[in-house]
Amino acid sequence: MKAIQVVGIVGAGQMGRGIAQVAAQTGYEVVLFDAFKNSLDFGHNFIKTQLDKGTEKGKWSADDAKAAYAKIRTSENMTDLKNCDLVIEAATEKRELKFDIFRKLDEVVNSVAILASNTSSISITEIAAVTKRPHLVAGMHFMNPVPVMKLVEGIRGLETSEETFTTVASVAQKMGKTWIAAQDYPGFAVNRILMPMINEAVYALYEGVASAKDIDTAMKLGTNQPMGPLELADFIGLDTCLAIMNVLHDGLADTKYRPCPLLRQYVAAGRYGRKNGKGFHIYDTK
Repeated sequence: MKAIQVVGIVGAGQMGRGIAQVAAQTGYEVVLFDAFKNSLDFGHNFIKTQLDKGTEKGKWSADDAKAAYAKIRTSENMTDLKNCDLVIEAATEKRELKFDIFRKLDEVVNSVAILASNTSSISITEIAAVTKRPHLVAGMHFMNPVPVMKLVEGIRGLETSEETFTTVASVAQKMGKTWIAAQDYPGFAVNRILMPMINEAVYALYEGVASAKDIDTAMKLGTNQPMGPLELADFIGLDTCLAIMNVLHDGLADTKYRPCPLLRQYVAAGRYGRKNGKGFHIYDTK
């Protein structure tokens, strides 16, 4: 099993900054990369705010928070990831974007490093195929918000080596996560089950079965879910939900995975959910 000391993160958005925080808090040196300075600065500052809040709530000491923050180095230059032992990509859920990132990572990161993707649905085998090291590519699907959610879904591509898979599992476990293994099929395990449920809730709204509020209330109180499916869709991002449903529909060629027209309409209108204040519910973004 490879020794992992330095972890690179690609993308300082919601998922990337969460992974960076948890990695730093569990002893890894972290290089947080984002091509956009505004996103990088916001993500880095957000981590500090979260660490400070944790100190105030007594979750960890001020010294621990300071030590974790000191382990995170930021960069707008991908070549600064070159000496990482593991690089975790956490960019937007778009196939061509991820393929492009992995092609570039393959060129700049040392040839024995593991490259992992936080993709929630895109084939690890296809991602690995754009590199010259497919045996060193695996999926590490963290749940949102990363510091709170305990699961990491591990995905083994067709060429992923046993050593690579064992190593990323060990990293996730050191981060305090529970690791489960899923095959490289569209949506893997979590989203193969979750997204059709969300899509069906959107169909129920589309067909006038009940209001968005009542659908969420019904599922929370009737099935003991902590968050209703439409509220959860808003939290995930409706654009991300649509992207995953498209992957399921295209990859499995079954009409039961057809994205609801209302979901397409909301995304076309720019109603993405919590991140911009409008989804199936309205949120205060101030």
